[in-house]
Amino acid sequence: MPPPHRGASCSRPGISVNVRPIGIPLSVLTHTSPVTADPADQPTGNVPTTSSTLGGPGPRTGSSFTALTRQVHELGLMRRRYGYYWAKLIGAVMVLAAWVAGFVWIGDSWWQLASAGLLAVIMTQTAFLGHDAAHRQMFKSGLWNDWISLIVANLLVGISYGWWQSKHTRHHANPNKDGADPDIALNAIAFTPERATRHRSPLMRWLVAHQGWYFFPLLLLEGLSLHTDGIRRVASRQKVERRWVELTCLTVRLGGLAALVFWVLPPEKAIAVLAVQLAVFGFYMGFSFAPNHIGMPLVSPKLKLDFLRRQVLMSRNIAGGPLMSIFMGGLNYQIEHHLFPSMARPHLRKIQPLVAAHCAAQGVPYTQTSLWAAYRSVIGYLNTVGLKGKDPFLCPLVAQRRAI
Repeated sequence: MPPPHRGASCSRPGISVNVRPIGIPLSVLTHTSPVTADPADQPTGNVPTTSSTLGGPGPRTGSSFTALTRQVHELGLMRRRYGYYWAKLIGAVMVLAAWVAGFVWIGDSWWQLASAGLLAVIMTQTAFLGHDAAHRQMFKSGLWNDWISLIVANLLVGISYGWWQSKHTRHHANPNKDGADPDIALNAIAFTPERATRHRSPLMRWLVAHQGWYFFPLLLLEGLSLHTDGIRRVASRQKVERRWVELTCLTVRLGGLAALVFWVLPPEKAIAVLAVQLAVFGFYMGFSFAPNHIGMPLVSPKLKLDFLRRQVLMSRNIAGGPLMSIFMGGLNYQIEHHLFPSMARPHLRKIQPLVAAHCAAQGVPYTQTSLWAAYRSVIGYLNTVGLKGKDPFLCPLVAQRRAI
């Protein structure tokens, strides 16, 4: 398999994955006979797909990806994992209840700051479950997935499910595409030179030029941003499905936590606990999502890519095995998740070598690296874009397919 390209905007460490998928016969890896594209065999979930390919020589990627999808279904890797997810959901509720009991038992003590950090970890791991349900990974019924995700996101975590679903669906449809992916349209961070040059004041220009370094402190505010953005949308005049259910759940969750903390602790300690919980929650959430795409090539609005390249070229996997998968809630298998968004989390590990082998056969670079190497890439990319020294659209892997 060819290594990931190290070009002007694509320099990123990667490793080849050439091992056989767990529990998958070797014959499956070598079966690449073309089949007729069938929409029913495309990945399921909240992601629109296309089998269109760009001009020029190359394999029939749309057709071969349909073949890969059929192999995945034949191997049973799209089946639901009800026992796994019910255990996770019930466990999350029990752990949260145990935290509440422990918080009341500890009482008036500065040790509650450690308790706040623990709650932030619990909230992040619970949010990963909401993410899985929103992608239809848990149940066959879309209604069941919707309600589980709404309860988990709004009532347990305090984030608007409707707001997040709208934002995240657009991201999956066009990852790293300028003007289409909301995840690269942030006000606090400039992902393109055009955004970096918007600021006129010397202070803002200096901050943007060093944005890779203050990216991490900014993550401490991500928790507050997630709560306020969701509330703002639910309370807006926009059309919001189940508006009053979301508002009620958000009020119970956010108001309930504040009431509990101020009931147990004096004001100064209560404020400190809430601040620590928000900061750690935001940092953990941002730390888990940021390495998946930042520093990978951006896509010009005029660029047209087939589904496989659109998802693989712009995504990065994080190596580290089962512990990393637990830490990142399965987001370390970002490429597989983007290709098969409704696949249950435990199956992503099994399909990874199969996807890597398929990408190698198609000549599509497959990027996997360590978490620390990924963050070195993130910092370097953001700083260089801030200095206007890099055009993120000039990656040869992408530029060669740019629409004329």
